Amino acid sequence: MPAGAAAAADPSAAAEFALLHRPSFSIRKKIALSFSLCFLLIGAVALASSLILRGIEERLYFLESADLYTSHIQQARRYEKNYFLYGTDLRSALEHTRQAHGSLRGARAEVQKVLGPRTYQAMLRHLEQYRELLSRLATLPAGAGEKGAIEAELRSHGAEMVAVALRVVEAERRTVWRMLRLSKQMPIVALVVLLALILYVVHFLTRQIVAPLGRMVANARRIAEGDFSPILPARRYRDEFTDLALAMNRMIHELDRRQEMLAESQKLRAIGTLTAGVAHELNNPINNISLTAEALLEDYPSLSDEERLDMCRDLIAQSERAHGVVRNLLDFSRQREAHMEPLDLGALLRQTDKLLSNQIKLARVDHRCAIASDLPPVLGDKQQLAQVFVNLYLNALEAMGEGGELRVSAELDPSRPGLVRVTVRDSGRGIPDDVLPYVFDPFFTTKGAKGTGLGLSVSYGIVSEHRGTISVASRVGEGATFTVHLPVAELAVAAPGVQSSAQASDHPNRP
Repeated sequence: MPAGAAAAADPSAAAEFALLHRPSFSIRKKIALSFSLCFLLIGAVALASSLILRGIEERLYFLESADLYTSHIQQARRYEKNYFLYGTDLRSALEHTRQAHGSLRGARAEVQKVLGPRTYQAMLRHLEQYRELLSRLATLPAGAGEKGAIEAELRSHGAEMVAVALRVVEAERRTVWRMLRLSKQMPIVALVVLLALILYVVHFLTRQIVAPLGRMVANARRIAEGDFSPILPARRYRDEFTDLALAMNRMIHELDRRQEMLAESQKLRAIGTLTAGVAHELNNPINNISLTAEALLEDYPSLSDEERLDMCRDLIAQSERAHGVVRNLLDFSRQREAHMEPLDLGALLRQTDKLLSNQIKLARVDHRCAIASDLPPVLGDKQQLAQVFVNLYLNALEAMGEGGELRVSAELDPSRPGLVRVTVRDSGRGIPDDVLPYVFDPFFTTKGAKGTGLGLSVSYGIVSEHRGTISVASRVGEGATFTVHLPVAELAVAAPGVQSSAQASDHPNRP
């Protein structure tokens, strides 16, 4: 059979197929990706800070060179002015010009990087022309006619060099201050971005880890309440929670199988209890058959045909009576697949009364069963629901011992439309408050070695599978009342999930 067809036939296989056939994106990868993003952000901030600091360092080195260059140019201009005013020597001016040229050449790479090659070449050209003019001026004899023209050119080149140097220094200082402000603002911006990223990572991991954990907890609670439907995929990708869901689905499958086994074992126990009553119930017709048969055998010659016919009819009636007792027991004990169909709940309760009539008589219990005349059919399996009511009857009889009152009623619940309510009320010893929350737990019993603790648990599972609810109310010394709600057949067929959402709210005592 193809995998898809097998999955469609088996809900557990379908769930496993759906869980496994998804693209894989593990939680480990998600966590690694999240922290990698944080690392990349921190690395980017560190790299940007390093670049900014390196830029500041380069700018400061350039400013140092520019300040030195500007200082030499200004000194050369000062000596140049002294020459024209006082006729002093130009050697100091030439020396400062030479030093300015050396400073500009030494900082060539930084100047070109900051100002560009074109500006650097322009500064170098002005400086060389200025130096050449100073050299020419120093070699001219006193009173030469060229002196005025050279003076004008010197002042032009000198003013241009100083102006360019001052502009460059001022611009670079502003750039350094901007970079310093940026370096101070970057940690704050980085912290804000990192906080936003951390919040996103927390949200992402919460969605990827905490939310699936919450779903798994909800699934565990659902399983604990008897809902053994398999876990289906809720997200697009497959991760470690997929393995957990697969393990839980296998556990659900095993629990469902073992639940059926426990239900059968509880049924066998109930059959054992019924057998004692059936033995008494069969004794009467068998004794009557034996006595009538002996009388017929002994008095046959002296009996008239009419008397013989009456005795034969009596034998047939008693045989039918015994056959009915055995048939009821077989109907209850016969193992078969669940078959959901509209059921007459009143007839089922009457059949339960008949099946347990001898136990009720032996226990000397005052029993009354009130069934509403307008009771609609419910959707269910006759044998399974019969097991539920037999368990409730037997629990009530055991709780009362000898004597007491057993009241059973079936009616439409006026407070919950679409539901039939069956109550089984006894006047027994009651259930203590500290025990009441655990009465539906498997293997929980207050009967010691006499009980298995499965009756109410199995009943709870059966009622849940019928999309119904079962609850208990009790006070010590005043008896207990078990209430079963089952959906009306028409509503259950029209909306199969109508009762599933109300199930948990109707079970205050279910842990």
